[in-house]
Amino acid sequence: MNLNKGTLVDAVVENVDYSKKEVAAVIDALIETITEAVSNGDKVTLFGFGTFESVKREARTCRNPQTGANVTVPARNVPKFKASKTFKELVNN
Repeated sequence: MNLNKGTLVDAVVENVDYSKKEVAAVIDALIETITEAVSNGDKVTLFGFGTFESVKREARTCRNPQTGANVTVPARNVPKFKASKTFKELVNN
C-alpha cells in the first residue's frame, strides 16, 4: 500500500477521535514546522522515528549524460533524514 497525504490522514483518523479536517491541519502544521526548522539550520529529532537536518553538499564536477560535457554543480544545503534504530529494526522485521 502506498500512502499519500490523503490516505495518511484517513489512516490516522481511524486511530483517533478527531475529524479529517483536524488531522489534516495537524499534519500540515507538523510538516511546516519541520520544514521551517530544518531550513533554518536546526535539527529535528522525533524519538523512535528519526532525525531531520540540513547538511552541506560540497561543490563538485559532474558530467552531462546527453552532451558529455563537464558541469560544475555549486555547493548547497540539502535536507537529510536519518531513521532511528527503532524504526530501522521495525522495517527489517
